[in-house]
Amino acid sequence: PSVAMALPWAFVLLPALFFLSSSVTNLFFSNSSSNGSGGRCSLCPQSPEVPYIVSTTYRTAYHFQPPRNWINDISGLMYYKGIYHNFYQYNPHCALWCWGDIAWGHSVSTDLVNWIQLEPVIEPDNPSDIDGCWTGSATILSGGQPVILYTGVSRDNCQVQNLLFPKNPSDPYLREWTKAGNNPVIQPVVPGLNRSCFRDPTTGWIGPDGLWRIAVGAQLYSYNAALLYKSEDFLSWTRVDHPLYSHNLSNMWECPDFFAVLPGNNSGLDMSVSIPRGAKHALKMSVGYFDKYLIGVYDLKRDAFVPDTIVDDCRLWLRIDYGDFYASKSFFDSKKGRRIIWGWSQEADCRSDDVAKGWAGIHTIPRTIWLDSDGKQLLQWPVDEIESLRTNEINHQGLELNKGDMFEINGVDTFQADVEIYFELTSINAAEPFDPSWLLDPEKHCCEAGASVHGGIGPFGLVILASNNMDEHTVVHFRVYKSQQKYMILMCSDLRRSSIRPSPYTPAYGGFFELDLAKERKISLRTLIDRSAVESFGGGGRVCITSRVYPAVLADVGRAHMYAFNNGSATVRVPQLSAWTMRNAHVNVENGRSAI
Repeated sequence: PSVAMALPWAFVLLPALFFLSSSVTNLFFSNSSSNGSGGRCSLCPQSPEVPYIVSTTYRTAYHFQPPRNWINDISGLMYYKGIYHNFYQYNPHCALWCWGDIAWGHSVSTDLVNWIQLEPVIEPDNPSDIDGCWTGSATILSGGQPVILYTGVSRDNCQVQNLLFPKNPSDPYLREWTKAGNNPVIQPVVPGLNRSCFRDPTTGWIGPDGLWRIAVGAQLYSYNAALLYKSEDFLSWTRVDHPLYSHNLSNMWECPDFFAVLPGNNSGLDMSVSIPRGAKHALKMSVGYFDKYLIGVYDLKRDAFVPDTIVDDCRLWLRIDYGDFYASKSFFDSKKGRRIIWGWSQEADCRSDDVAKGWAGIHTIPRTIWLDSDGKQLLQWPVDEIESLRTNEINHQGLELNKGDMFEINGVDTFQADVEIYFELTSINAAEPFDPSWLLDPEKHCCEAGASVHGGIGPFGLVILASNNMDEHTVVHFRVYKSQQKYMILMCSDLRRSSIRPSPYTPAYGGFFELDLAKERKISLRTLIDRSAVESFGGGGRVCITSRVYPAVLADVGRAHMYAFNNGSATVRVPQLSAWTMRNAHVNVENGRSAI
């Protein structure tokens, strides 16, 4: 039916709310950020607003985080003897990243949703890691033995690679580990190598010669590389005389990941066994502020990764996630035959806020990752297990959103929800022309083409975490553009009005994806809302955006509004809208250790 319940007046709110303009639509989704330039702050202003950030309402209810203190990179993932293991960068002393304090936290799960915190497995106590036990990876060796390679930092900031073995491999929880006696097993002795930019070894894989291989992120001379190493026994390593791949990027490649994928097949591939014909490989690196990747082939003769397409400008490289997401790690889940990836999402408030809260950092929801059928880009979707938290389902079918319409979604906890919605385009003739230069800076285009800017097809999407008077709201939306023989979809997660507090970083994140609208007129959006965390998946996982938000309404009022909206000229139908309240997961509660 037509949306009789829609609120066509919502885009013409009372001008008295804003004082500044008669064009209330432009102010409803203001292009100006409440914190000026939107840059990250180092100190928070001391004001009466500061205490409410300490409220427990900002802690996530079903994302991974420890009870307190700082976490960052996921540093080792594996499925072993019926247990999922998440090792992670952790400061056991406070909620800040502090040089020399970083250890490896450890939590276990049977379902990737509920987690039990165990004792830290690595602490800085050897010359080869005395200034920090940094990121690394877990590998399951032939015969089922798990091992860990990680970066240690010595007193002179020399970064080396260390090896770790479980004390008791028969223990499925792997609670105790032993550092190898010959650590460090890999040292920065490469000509031209910056010794302080040599870190984050990947999970190992086996080549056709039966030797193990790993890659390590590095900076050499004026370029960056994933250096390649070989070993027969995982103890003694020899550098290959050429990198797995290199590029003249200005920023070092952190947290490289290398894995095989089959086009159009969402099953995962185990890199420690023979890879089937027709498989491609993905090389992921964390660079700048984003996790980027290339799709190509692993040339076994050259022992090198060869991208399908050479793109010199790294701004055009695809991203795992277009938002607050970094240092991701993947692993092969032998239980369900899939590849799973997830990453670190840092706080977007200030260091003094983190100290006051006593915690900082979360991990995103684990995602199944696979290669699209055209072999050009990776797709991601939250693991099925997260749906076990769904409750109080509500459904709407056959909605129609005309220009300016907003349909309120009631019946679920708007701070803790899972929302799936399909938008069906009534016409594609109104699509505006696409400018390829927008691909260089989609965030800028999301600012210029915000939800208040009328378009031909779009903007349409979701308004979430909205206060009664709309002075706080977050918008996840699409716009459709025509580019020669294809259509380009812009997806934005606009945080510029997400909080009335002056200190959080509130950008407008964005990314583009291609869709054949001549065949399929529907664009899907799934958004997981978890208090201060929002993860959105557009176009079946073609673009993913993680955001961190700190609306005052969450601490002050305890209820927010959520709407489906359309502000484009073309009518948009919603054939299906489903939403659920998400229950709390059992995540690293204080008494978790007693459960094992």
